[in-house]
Amino acid sequence: MAMAIRVYETGAPEVMRWEPVEVGRPGAGEVRIRQTAVGVNYIDTYQRSGLYPLPLPTGLGSEAAGVVEGVGPGVDEFKVGDRVTYAIGPLGAYAQERLYPARLLVPLPRDVDDRTAAAMMLKGMTAQYLLRRTYRVEAGDTILFHAAAGGVGLIACQWAKHMGATVIGVVSSAEKAALARAHGCNHAIITTRSDFSARVKEITGGRGVRVVYDSVGKDTWNGSLDCLQPLGLMVSYGNASGPVPPFAPALLAAKGSLFVTRPTLTAYTATRAELLATARELFEIVRSGVVKIEIHQSYPLSEAVQAHRDLEGRKTVGSSVLLP
Repeated sequence: MAMAIRVYETGAPEVMRWEPVEVGRPGAGEVRIRQTAVGVNYIDTYQRSGLYPLPLPTGLGSEAAGVVEGVGPGVDEFKVGDRVTYAIGPLGAYAQERLYPARLLVPLPRDVDDRTAAAMMLKGMTAQYLLRRTYRVEAGDTILFHAAAGGVGLIACQWAKHMGATVIGVVSSAEKAALARAHGCNHAIITTRSDFSARVKEITGGRGVRVVYDSVGKDTWNGSLDCLQPLGLMVSYGNASGPVPPFAPALLAAKGSLFVTRPTLTAYTATRAELLATARELFEIVRSGVVKIEIHQSYPLSEAVQAHRDLEGRKTVGSSVLLP
């Protein structure tokens, strides 16, 4: 029997239970993975709390790295002993062992260690599609990134700076501002000290930015729109403060014929070719040293409750991993 986190009701972090589970043999198209490191992401808290409803009971977690322990019928791309990683597909990463669809697995390069992979796959592939596909950042662009000292933020800001953008990061403390500046932000706005939309206008000489990447949601929605240039793009990809309230499309016209999108990693990696291409570009940028993956918090997998408390309490920076 393996141990895993299970959820039987939604609510606070304490609803997560650490208990034995029967994993079984892999079926057609599946592999059995012994997991060596598990990523923690804000979406995990949405699913645990009920903000994103799930059938119950359920496992949690979308991202991990590990070793193939068994392969089911029809699996030709992987064999026992292969190092693998993943960031999409069925939940259940918060586990010592699990079954997983082979078509959603990514081979893990020899020179990328397991903890780094678990810390970067979901966040890093999110940064890739945000910067390279949702809005293709180019040299000379000025962009705004909320939660710049978070897992996605640290990766994306380094990447965007490398591409020649002027990066404005929004953070909640002086400590996080220093971290954001050290990882690609030309400017770091501390929300407890100033109104971020007013500061953006000051920094840009009243012009605003080409694109806003906002994972905060409700609390920053209106301010983010105010930061955009006419014809600018609002990328709302998370709800850390709660979902964005309903709004009239005429609001976008009034603020300069703005565009809005609500992207997901699943949509941008819908085919195996897209998944592998996204992962490949992430591996390349990390292996080059341009983007450094910062793992600031590690917890035993059995202490997932504390990991969620810290994440929701804004006590974390960079990436967090759980160790089975």
